[in-house]
Amino acid sequence: MELAHSLLLNEEAYNQLGEVQKAEFIFDWLRYLEKLLLATSRNDVKEKQKTLVEQLLSLLNSSPGPPTRKLLAKNLGVLYSIGDTFSVYETIDKCNDLIRSKDDSPSYLPTKLAAVVCLGSLYKKLGRMLVNTFTGTVGNILKAMKSAESQGRYEIMLSLQNILNGLGAAATPCHRDVYKAAKSCLTDRSMAVRCAAAKCLLELQKEAIFMWSTDLDSVATLCFKSFEGSNYDVRISVSKLLGTVLAKAIISKHPGAAVSRQSIRRVSLEEVLELLGTGFLRGSSGFLRASGDMLKGTSSVSRDVRVGVTQAYVVFVSTLGGTWLEKNFAAFLSHILSLVSQSHPKATQTQTDAVCGRRCVSFILRATIGGLLGEKAQIAAAKDICQAIWKLKKVMDAVMNDGNVETRVGSTDVTASQHMLVCALQELGNLLYSLGTTVAPLLQDSSAGILDSVISVIQHPSISVRLAAAWCLHCIAVALPSYLTPLLDRCLERLTVLKSSPEAVTGFSFAVAALLGAVKHCPLGIPHGKGKIIMTLAEDLLCSAVQNSRLSAQRTQAGWLLIAALMTLGPAVVSHHLARVLLLWKCVFPVSPKDLETEKSRGDSFTWQVTLEGRAGALCAIKSFVSHCGDLLTEEVIQRLLPPLPCAVDLLTQLSSVLKTYGSTLKTPSVVYRQRLYELLILLPPETYEGNLCAVLKELAADLTASDIQVAASAFLLPPLCHQDDLVILSPLLQETDHRFIEEQLLLGNGIACGSLEYDPYSIYEKDVEGDSVPKPLPPILSVISSAVKLFGVVCAHVGEAQRLFILEQLLDSIKHSKGARQQIVQLHVVSSLSSFLKYLAVSKGNLGPEEMRRPALALVMGALESPNPLLRCAAAEAWARLAQVVDDGAFTAALAQVSFDKLKSARDVVTRAGYSLALGSLHRYLGGISSSQHLNSCVGILYTLSQDTTSPDVQTWALHSLSLIIDSAGPLYHMQVEPTLSLIIMLLLNVPPTHAEVHQSLGRCLNALITTLGPELQGNSTSISTLRTSCLLGCAVMQDNPDCLVQAQAISCLQQLHMFAPRHVNLSNLVSCLCVNLCSPYLLLRRAVLACLRQLVQREAAEVSEHAVMLAKDSREELTPDANIREVGLEGALLTLLDKETDQKLCHDIKETLNHMLTSMAVDKLSFWLKLCKDVLAASADFTTVTCVDTMQEEEGDKGDDASVLTTRNDDKSYPYTNPRWATRVFAAECVCRIINQCENAHSAHFDIALAQEMKKRDSRNDFLVLHLADLIRMAFMAATDHSDQLRLSGLETLLVVIRRFAAIPEPEFPGHVILEQYQANVGAALRPAFTSETPPDVTAKACQVCSAWIASGVVSDLNDLRRVHQLLVSSLTKIQAGKEALSHLYNESASTMEILAVLKAWAEVYIIAVERHKSHRQPLKTTTCSEESVRNGSYSSDGLLDLVHTDLGTLSRLWLAALQDFALLTLPSEFASQLPVEGGAFYTAETSENAKLHYYSSWALILHATALWLTTTGFVVADPDEGASHLSRPVTPTSMCQGSSSGATVKSPEDVCTDRFHLILGISVEFLCSLRSDATMESITACLHALQALLDVPWPRSKIGSDQDLGIELLNVLHRVILTRESPSIQLASLEVVRQIICAAQEHVKEKRRSAEVDDGAAEKETLPEFGEGKDTGGLVPGKSLVFATLELCVCILVRQLPELNPKLTGSPGVKATKPQVLSEDGSRLVSAALVILSELPAVCSPEGSISILPTILYLTIGVLRETAVKLPGGQLSSTVAASLQALKGILSSPMARAEKSHTAWTDLLRSALTTILDCWDPVDGTHQELDEISLLTAVTVFILSTSPEVTTIPCLQKRCIEKFKATLEIKDPVVQIKTYQLLLSIFQYPNPAVSYPYIYSLVSSIVEKLQEIDKRKPEDTTELQIFQEGIKVLEALVAIAEEQHRSQLVACLLPILISFLLDDNALGSATSVMKNLHDFALQNLMQIGPQYSSVFKNVMASSPALKARLEAAIRGNQENVQVKIPTSKHTKNPGKNVSIQLKTNFL
Repeated sequence: MELAHSLLLNEEAYNQLGEVQKAEFIFDWLRYLEKLLLATSRNDVKEKQKTLVEQLLSLLNSSPGPPTRKLLAKNLGVLYSIGDTFSVYETIDKCNDLIRSKDDSPSYLPTKLAAVVCLGSLYKKLGRMLVNTFTGTVGNILKAMKSAESQGRYEIMLSLQNILNGLGAAATPCHRDVYKAAKSCLTDRSMAVRCAAAKCLLELQKEAIFMWSTDLDSVATLCFKSFEGSNYDVRISVSKLLGTVLAKAIISKHPGAAVSRQSIRRVSLEEVLELLGTGFLRGSSGFLRASGDMLKGTSSVSRDVRVGVTQAYVVFVSTLGGTWLEKNFAAFLSHILSLVSQSHPKATQTQTDAVCGRRCVSFILRATIGGLLGEKAQIAAAKDICQAIWKLKKVMDAVMNDGNVETRVGSTDVTASQHMLVCALQELGNLLYSLGTTVAPLLQDSSAGILDSVISVIQHPSISVRLAAAWCLHCIAVALPSYLTPLLDRCLERLTVLKSSPEAVTGFSFAVAALLGAVKHCPLGIPHGKGKIIMTLAEDLLCSAVQNSRLSAQRTQAGWLLIAALMTLGPAVVSHHLARVLLLWKCVFPVSPKDLETEKSRGDSFTWQVTLEGRAGALCAIKSFVSHCGDLLTEEVIQRLLPPLPCAVDLLTQLSSVLKTYGSTLKTPSVVYRQRLYELLILLPPETYEGNLCAVLKELAADLTASDIQVAASAFLLPPLCHQDDLVILSPLLQETDHRFIEEQLLLGNGIACGSLEYDPYSIYEKDVEGDSVPKPLPPILSVISSAVKLFGVVCAHVGEAQRLFILEQLLDSIKHSKGARQQIVQLHVVSSLSSFLKYLAVSKGNLGPEEMRRPALALVMGALESPNPLLRCAAAEAWARLAQVVDDGAFTAALAQVSFDKLKSARDVVTRAGYSLALGSLHRYLGGISSSQHLNSCVGILYTLSQDTTSPDVQTWALHSLSLIIDSAGPLYHMQVEPTLSLIIMLLLNVPPTHAEVHQSLGRCLNALITTLGPELQGNSTSISTLRTSCLLGCAVMQDNPDCLVQAQAISCLQQLHMFAPRHVNLSNLVSCLCVNLCSPYLLLRRAVLACLRQLVQREAAEVSEHAVMLAKDSREELTPDANIREVGLEGALLTLLDKETDQKLCHDIKETLNHMLTSMAVDKLSFWLKLCKDVLAASADFTTVTCVDTMQEEEGDKGDDASVLTTRNDDKSYPYTNPRWATRVFAAECVCRIINQCENAHSAHFDIALAQEMKKRDSRNDFLVLHLADLIRMAFMAATDHSDQLRLSGLETLLVVIRRFAAIPEPEFPGHVILEQYQANVGAALRPAFTSETPPDVTAKACQVCSAWIASGVVSDLNDLRRVHQLLVSSLTKIQAGKEALSHLYNESASTMEILAVLKAWAEVYIIAVERHKSHRQPLKTTTCSEESVRNGSYSSDGLLDLVHTDLGTLSRLWLAALQDFALLTLPSEFASQLPVEGGAFYTAETSENAKLHYYSSWALILHATALWLTTTGFVVADPDEGASHLSRPVTPTSMCQGSSSGATVKSPEDVCTDRFHLILGISVEFLCSLRSDATMESITACLHALQALLDVPWPRSKIGSDQDLGIELLNVLHRVILTRESPSIQLASLEVVRQIICAAQEHVKEKRRSAEVDDGAAEKETLPEFGEGKDTGGLVPGKSLVFATLELCVCILVRQLPELNPKLTGSPGVKATKPQVLSEDGSRLVSAALVILSELPAVCSPEGSISILPTILYLTIGVLRETAVKLPGGQLSSTVAASLQALKGILSSPMARAEKSHTAWTDLLRSALTTILDCWDPVDGTHQELDEISLLTAVTVFILSTSPEVTTIPCLQKRCIEKFKATLEIKDPVVQIKTYQLLLSIFQYPNPAVSYPYIYSLVSSIVEKLQEIDKRKPEDTTELQIFQEGIKVLEALVAIAEEQHRSQLVACLLPILISFLLDDNALGSATSVMKNLHDFALQNLMQIGPQYSSVFKNVMASSPALKARLEAAIRGNQENVQVKIPTSKHTKNPGKNVSIQLKTNFL
């Protein structure tokens, strides 16, 4: 193919190819040429132009296929527009000659067509240059058209469209001729020609004024004619033409001067609407002829005309636009409604016509009001509709109140308005539904009176109107959940009051049922008590039905309807009323067959009617129960459901005889009864009615073959039985389109009505499949068939085999015995039932039974495969495959395939060939590639042949579809066939005429299947693969150019597949441009394909896709659809606009996903762009002038101006790119803002650091950071949070919460000590305030509470007065909820008030926790004095102030918190304790709503628990509540149980008991939660729970409880151990360890206390008799599971080994010390290890002496292990935190009293010596790795041993000697840091009071110390470290002097003085000395001054003996006298103490 890529055609390569490849080669060259011409310079093109033109024209003669001729023409046009134009006339002449040619052979046709297409392209490109030739050309083309066949007419029309386009106004001379030709084509028998003609006329009307002036009527009539017998595409094209022309007629009121010569008729809106109305009501029959028919009363408008006109209405209004509609809405509405009024009795002559007419009217209203108007205009429209309803109501009232005069006229008037009312009410409902809560102000506005108007028509005489009004109320309730309960109450009240009016009974029962159906859409629900009221009312209606025969039917229906609707509330409500329902159900049927017989003989047709109505209602109620309350279907309930069933079936079998007896009035009730029974049986398991299976089956068979069924409704019966994928080859009507709502009526055929609510009032409470639209049940006569078919499948599968065979034979016979149209109907029903049966068998893995079953089944299916009805063939093909699947026998399957082959070879008729070819494909679908490849080859061979049968496009379509199924199911087996199949597909794509779109669609499916089969192989580079890949891309290109939208959709999905498998080979910019062009296509399936593809592309390359889209928008001028404004707002903005307009759920989901992917990958880089997008969308919220202006503006004059503007409404009239986005889009934008913030979190830190962000922005202005947009974020959150839409308010509050959490801590660089959020406090307060008003729904208030607490807790606002604003909101909520569950609003379910109460309590808990934490942190002495005094003052004020704020309400809060915790504890009890729960529920939930309430408790208990624990600890568990008693009296509802028995208040507990209860409550909840952590438990809950335990154990009383109850402690430890094992988070593990430490402390205190009290008690007795306290008693044994210490050890080992696996001997392989390199742990790891060591060191104190001996080895092993593993050398001689912790722990262990206790002394001594040995061994080289360890750490450890243990541990010679050696060795180490540290350690040893310990060290080490000092003395120190070494050495010597006995002291002083004096400098030297020498001088002098007076005698002796020293000393003292006065005090303060302090800090474990 690469050879095709050149400017001129490579003829040499071309001639070597075969026929098929030639076509491919040409197409590829033309595609390449198209791009190349635009990229080549003009001169180069001119050079080669002549040859190129010749080559292109020569191609005309090589009979090019449709796509090729289109490209060829395009290239010719481009070539002439770039190059020279002088030869263009020759070309045009040549084309005209080709067209004139008399050759009519089929082989010449492509050449003619190509010439026609070329002409069109040339005129389009060159336009006015060719003016002088165009009349001839047009004449020639029109002449050719007269003899042309359909393809010719099609191409000529399109070519004329291009010619007109290119010439514009210059073409006027030919307008009339073209118009005349197009008129005839518009009613052509070929649909494609009609479409082309419509396009041509659409082009013509741009310039041809006569079309929308003088000839307007004839254009309209012509279009109406064109709609007759049209298909979907024609309706779309022609309605577009008609709508546009009519709109043009209205817009062009003022024609320009040029045309004023022609007299132009002005057209008014009324005339245009009248014209359209004529078409709608009378169709195309014109005026004169119609009158005759009208008189005869025969004609009825054909449905396709009506549907076409309906679409034209929508196009007409859309063309005029939304603003026009707003202005003219009233006129438009009255006209549209009048279409179904009585003034046109023809339109609503029959029920069927009326239903279809109403559908059309509803569609027009929905598409215009719903699609074009913004929210404000929609609200105005709702008012107008409401006015219309009032007017109609008044007319009706006048008639009804007219007494008895002229009643006949009255009745017609009643029906006159009914259809108009139905349409108005349904549209009002839809409108309010889509507006959601934004419509609240309209409903509150009493002047509009919306609710009153709807309720007023509930009693309308027409049942349709009553149902429509009820549905409207349903929509209002779903849109505004706060209206649900009041509406329900109002309707129930009317129903009770007006019980004696039949209309009111049915009307209000419909309304109640509709409202109950709305409950599942309203998460906040309705009060639980309503169920009881409704149940009672229903019972009452049923019982009183017999009293009054005028009302009995209505009351019976109403009663059962209410019960059935009640069932939708679910098990929680129904369980309370189940017994009564079952009783009613039992009573409604006779008890025994005998009673049924007696029943038959009694009564008349009226009583039977009521009876059947009642029983059908009961069946429906039970059906509703089974489908909505599955959880209640226990065995017991099923047993109670069953008894009436046999009787119900008996009645079914008797129905026909009842009908005979009582006449045909019972026909409808009996059909309804059947249908209800069938529906119920479908839902019940077949086992439940086993005994009646045969009877039911007989009835079903009779129903399916009944003789009186007149209509064949295949369109609703069969689609569920066909395979979804096969439906695409049938009528496009089965596919989803935007017009599905009206197109459905064409699908069902003329005799059948579409679904409508009045056919089955019971569907009013069911959830509709399509979301918001009205339920559309079919008429009972149809729906009974559909239920029978479903049930047949189930029953037939469960009867015996003989019975099954008998029924199938019977059904087969019934088809044979019927004739004509009836036969088709019976066949349809029978085949449907068989399919249903086979499908059921296949899904339930059943078996068909004996072989003789196969014959009748096969006969039925084969009959249907040859049926002329394509749907039936499709279902039969599916049944054929299912049959093979169910029989599951290879031979049988092979036989079936063989039958298909034979039929296909012999049959010549289209039907059989189509049917059997699909059967082959289906067979493969369910049985894989039928395993053998030979089958595959023969199948594929036959299908190849069929797919090339050009005489029948249908056969081609079905065969290709079948081929695609085989490719799909064969998978890898198909690889052999890929190449031939691909070339077949390409050949067909290049040759099948575009008029056969369905063939192209099937080709697309084949190509798609092939691409999937090849899969990732497509990435390969081998020649064969690249050829395949090129062919695939070529196929996609052909399909992209196809005019049919579904083919284009196929092309896009093929490219999507290719992009997935071989992304490098798909040209992204081309693909994206194709997607952008079709983004707003009028075809739903094309839009879906576009978005599915986009969604995939942006997952990988969002940025590229976005750039390509913008580039494309900038380059192209006309191609992009006007709706998608990509040029200004980018692809993202275009998608947002689309999201706002789109109604299809799947599409909206895809758009959101696409935007989310784009946001994830691009938001950080294009921050401003994304934020502006969101802001523009959200700014619409501020459009409503109702946004409250905020009263905080006066309070802060200093506020920044721009933030003030946020709070007032927008006044500037800038044009925003989004006009009135709907609330759902705004919610999405608010969610996007949150996502953007989250994305920035993972990006650069500057996003949350304003100083850094500003600096980086200065450096490069392109940098953009989130923090710089904070004002916008706050503004967006504010706009959303104060909107009318509740969902948007929730999103706004969530955004605000995210902003507060992310930005609270960012300081404001300009005002130190403040944060950036502080300036927005007014906005935050203003955003929150509306959420606390009384009418706000609880979920919004709950969210707002969360934001309040986050704001207060964030610490942004330090000034209490400012905080009070938000605090006040929380206080107001607290007062509101104090009254408990009783006082809250009765609008919603009780669980909603639980949610609100708990949200408030949780918010307060969060604030209280923060207040206490801040208070604590400020109480601790401030270690650092860095923060300025002022900020400390502020902070402390705020922290205590916050606590003070909470303090005032603490009394109330603590009571409520405890009550909430008690509720939670009750609710978490396992189900077996349900009987023990309080009957009336808890403090904040009712027993009935406990299930729903649980969720709310789960989300808030943790913080409440933490807060309660903190409160209890601050009160120290002392119950100091003076009005505790009083509080009980005031609030008996909340058993603040902790203090009061549930039975009565008489038994008042003692304070001790109250405390114990509270303690156990908190402990119980925590343990219950922690011991079985659910996977969804949040980190927040776990942390809060652990903090609560910490707080609890912070005070003595609870510690004493834990200490004294050992089992409790162990339980807690085990739970914490599990938490540590299952949760990796370091913070949770640390918190757990803290609790463990507290438990051990508690145990220690307990042991101490017991010892103390024992000593006090037995003070006089002998010490020996004292019992042993602590674990291990006197044996020392610790029992796992019973021992606190053991549990603690387990836990600590778990922590230590996880951080340092080397500690586990099993892991390291030996118990000995294995040398590993020491390591530094992470900060978290170090903390955990340190915490564990602290706990370990506390353990001995919990044990008895014997117990301590058992655990000591473990503790020492672990402690020393940590020391060894983490002793890493750190710079500056620091110790790592773990080493410090282990030394601290060692010190704690060694100084334990157990080491000195007499019983354990010897054992401890031994163990401690071993431990010391272990430490000393760490030095010794193992594999030469000893140098890694830090000597200082080890020496310090040795020192700890020496100083902290009793002397006998370390004074044994061998150990002492080794220790001394270590010190000597370290003194020799050159590292100064080590030396300093060693001196410090020695100093502490030398000063040890016990000489037995210190003397050996002194003797061994002093001499070497003195030597070192003298050495320094000689060298003179150079730097500060040496100075420090020297100072430390001197300190050691001084200390020795102090310790030494008198007789040795003089020698020591004599050593010391010379060294010191040698460092003194005289005056001159001092001046020039270095700072080190000066410091030394000062130090020496200072020490001498101290030593002199202390040891004066020795001092004098030394001075006397050495005059030189004396002289030097005196000189120094004299010279420095003045300085010294000053210096000594300061130096004292500066140098040494500083050093000392630092040393103390480092060695505080000594």
